[in-house]
Order: sequence, then structure tokens, then C-alpha cells
Amino acid sequence: MSNKDLLLLIEQKRIELIQVAMKDGLASSTAIKFSQELDNLLNEYYRKHTKKIASH
Repeated sequence: MSNKDLLLLIEQKRIELIQVAMKDGLASSTAIKFSQELDNLLNEYYRKHTKKIASH
């Protein structure tokens, strides 16, 4: 997956999280699930980004 694709997924998940949190609250099971998914996407982006920097 390219960085561009990953950034698009991150932005999409962030928007979904905000919408669910506004509707159901941050403590709702759906908001927690989306938050965890966003964390995983951000961690993947961070791993790819730091790996690219370390190889230079």
C-alpha cells in the first residue's frame, strides 16, 4: 500500500471516528473500535515512514 493510499485511509477513518463520537460519544463501542483502527493505521504509517528515514 502506498503512503498516499495509507494517508487517505487515515483521513477517512478519522472522519468516521469524529462522526461516531459526535453521535454516540467517545466511550461508545463503535468509537473505541474506530479509534483502535485509526491507531493501527497511524502506527503502520509511522513504521513505514521511520523505516524509509532509517534507510537513508
